[in-house]
Amino acid sequence: MAKESMKARERKRAAMAARYAAKRAALKEAGDYEALQKLPKNASPVRAHNRCKLTGRPRGYMRQFGLSRVTFREMALNGLIPGVKKASW
Repeated sequence: MAKESMKARERKRAAMAARYAAKRAALKEAGDYEALQKLPKNASPVRAHNRCKLTGRPRGYMRQFGLSRVTFREMALNGLIPGVKKASW
């Protein structure tokens, strides 16, 4: 389980990236890279991490499901994900 402070930091980064998205696009199109450098670092969407929606785990993230591999495996084992059959794991 991820710390609540880490999850809050990720939410803050995502909100800041959304807030500056239009400004970043306009500066990139204009080719004004000096102004881009002066924007806050967390305004870049690249700094956001993918995290599991249930546990907040940053590693082993599966984009298709929005879950970490550990959570995916537990849910598949319990039959909570339709169409997934247990192979030999």
